[in-house]
Amino acid sequence: MQLIMMINARKSFTVQELADEFGLSKRTIARDLDELSSLGVPVYSVQGRGGGYRLLQERLLPPISFTESEAVALFFACQSLDYLSTVPFGDGATTALHKFYHYLPADARERIDRLKNKVMIWSPYRPMSTEVLNTMMQAIMIPSIVTVEYSSGNGVTTRDIQPIGLYASSGYWYCPAYCFKRKEIRQFRVDRIRTAVLNASIRCREDVDQLSLLDKPVTDPSEGIVLRLSLTSEGLWHLESNARFAPYLQRGDDGSGSADVPIASKDLPFYMDLIWKLREDVTVLGPKEAIQWMRGKIEAMGFLYP
Repeated sequence: MQLIMMINARKSFTVQELADEFGLSKRTIARDLDELSSLGVPVYSVQGRGGGYRLLQERLLPPISFTESEAVALFFACQSLDYLSTVPFGDGATTALHKFYHYLPADARERIDRLKNKVMIWSPYRPMSTEVLNTMMQAIMIPSIVTVEYSSGNGVTTRDIQPIGLYASSGYWYCPAYCFKRKEIRQFRVDRIRTAVLNASIRCREDVDQLSLLDKPVTDPSEGIVLRLSLTSEGLWHLESNARFAPYLQRGDDGSGSADVPIASKDLPFYMDLIWKLREDVTVLGPKEAIQWMRGKIEAMGFLYP
């Protein structure tokens, strides 16, 4: 197992390097490599000067022992991905799920069968391109710039973006990324990306590569506003599950609530669209731009129903 772990950690190696690492003779290491090869570990020798050994295929993990509860937890973690229409790691989750299930004791499999479709991490089905999602995943791992055709309310545009991460919410996959066209970090919905191609001709920005999904874009104070809301208990209940509002919610003794949400000015229409869906369960107290947006929306609806 230690030898497998060492081989996995290196792209190439020599018998002498492994012998020095483990304090064994070269003959013993050579014999162990032959035994690993006979067990199915795809080790092959490289001939000539500077030769040694390499792994022929994808690296393998050594055998890992799981308790029954750990195996069941991992089984349901993988199974929860079935409720997403697309995942960025291909069939990896499906094959891993099959292995866990196949090698569990019969009584453990029977207990899991009883829980199927009764315990799940559910997510609504949203169709999207597997190829696009895989490309975005590759761009994060390499890292690389991606040239995308993105569909928005203004039509289809071509963008060069540097993805920061991928996350799923309500069945959709989202990709915060630095947009070289807008020269700022933007949020992209992956199902709206029509095509995605890795672009090695543009150099990645080091500062963007250091960011993660936990890093929030810094808003220039001059471009920020505070969205002030008053909420009924029903409105508070709805916004508690929204990560954009939840940190700023305040609950009153009577069950109603309020929120002062700092946002970028340019994001106001996006936030107002979310609030509009709550109807009478939210009252916008400020700023004036938000109140004007709400009045305009009400007037527009009035024209539809004179």
